[in-house]
Amino acid sequence: MSRRSLFALLFGLAFTLFLNLVNLAPALALGGTQLPLNEPAPDFALPSNSGDRDIALSDYRGQWVVLYFYPKDFTSGCTLEAKRFQKDLPQYRAKNTQILGVSVDDVESHAEFCDSEGLKFPLLADTTGAVSKQYSSWLSGMSLRHTYLIDPDGILRDRFLGVQPAIHSSEVLARLEELQAVK
Repeated sequence: MSRRSLFALLFGLAFTLFLNLVNLAPALALGGTQLPLNEPAPDFALPSNSGDRDIALSDYRGQWVVLYFYPKDFTSGCTLEAKRFQKDLPQYRAKNTQILGVSVDDVESHAEFCDSEGLKFPLLADTTGAVSKQYSSWLSGMSLRHTYLIDPDGILRDRFLGVQPAIHSSEVLARLEELQAVK
């Protein structure tokens, strides 16, 4: 076997192995082993940009929840993602769905971000990263761009890992419609 053939064979095997690893369940996702679907989502309580009181996931029982984690207020991707959720907010509300954004930024940063971008949904301050870690959405001191769909009974129904900010809200709305049609 020539060196070129051997290289092609080894490359093919490595590429096949890579594709198989990528297709393995989200257990290998960036951020760690993901929570299992169709089981209760972990409850939490975090301070929000409103500053009134901590917001708990359980506050939204009876509603669908889009729980999205993002790296940092005022960055280009995070701003685009938040603005797309805001643009689609009437559609989410029509589907009995609450959007909750989570990052490690503090409540002051979240309040400024909401004011600056006209955001009308809560942003939660996970300054210690505890909730991001609980949802396997943590890496190197920041929240990863992951989103979780939680049904009105508090059951985790789907997840989006490593999302594309420009199209993410549309993807979430489409999946929400599918899930609500089944329920």
